Amino acid sequence: MYRTFIHGIAPPPVQSEPAWWFAFVGNKLLVRREGTLSTIPTLISLAEIGLVPVRSQFLGTLDDRPCYSAELPKDAVIVDGMTLQGLRELYGTLDEDLYALSSRAIQIMEWDRTHQYCGQCAAPTTQLPNERAKRCPKCGLVNYPRLSPAVIVLISCGEEILLARASRFPAGMYGLIAGFVEPGESLEETIVREVREEVGIAVKDICYFGSQPWPFPNSLMIGFTATYASGDIIIDPQELEDAAWFRKDSLPLIPPKLSIARKLLDWFVSTD
Repeated sequence: MYRTFIHGIAPPPVQSEPAWWFAFVGNKLLVRREGTLSTIPTLISLAEIGLVPVRSQFLGTLDDRPCYSAELPKDAVIVDGMTLQGLRELYGTLDEDLYALSSRAIQIMEWDRTHQYCGQCAAPTTQLPNERAKRCPKCGLVNYPRLSPAVIVLISCGEEILLARASRFPAGMYGLIAGFVEPGESLEETIVREVREEVGIAVKDICYFGSQPWPFPNSLMIGFTATYASGDIIIDPQELEDAAWFRKDSLPLIPPKLSIARKLLDWFVSTD
């Protein structure tokens, strides 16, 4: 993030200046179109454009301007000049900092919507005033926004990398091995297990690359590189359609720049 974002829980006592409103209908974000680009509406209240949110959360401030996430009703009437778009569609058309906050906002709305009641005793929950958490006043259970950590790994063998294809991918697209972390596992152990389960090989030299929030709906992708150690490719047909080694100068269709998979692949292609 290039601008200064300060996380916050409690909104200003009086909202007297325009704020960024990250408002969603389902998984689609309300944006103002400006030619080929999009931006987030700045308003004192969503009522200015005739909208009443089902729920909202204060996110903090971006360059001292308040930021809110909001859920709109499914039948919300959108004014001229604005539209609803999914986050995948918005990549590259929305300012990078606003895109990052959009990802944060939709995950917080998903948590808010799915934790209205206690999962242990079914009593209505209340939001704590000083942290992003909901507490059950009956049994005391506290719930924080859910994050599901997942690893993704670029496996190299000399000038080649291992790419795999799942049936859910667009036609012709290959990606990297990825999977969710199981309870009790380290990230490195998850990589070893996922690679062995999906393609049957062993890896070594596991190194951290970077991470990316992935709000579909609440994952945190943690990227690694690794080196082939041993074994032949034997795919798990329940997970994959195909897996093969590819040279950097003859890659198939790969994931879009939105994803950390693409960042890993671009890094590999650019290295000598």
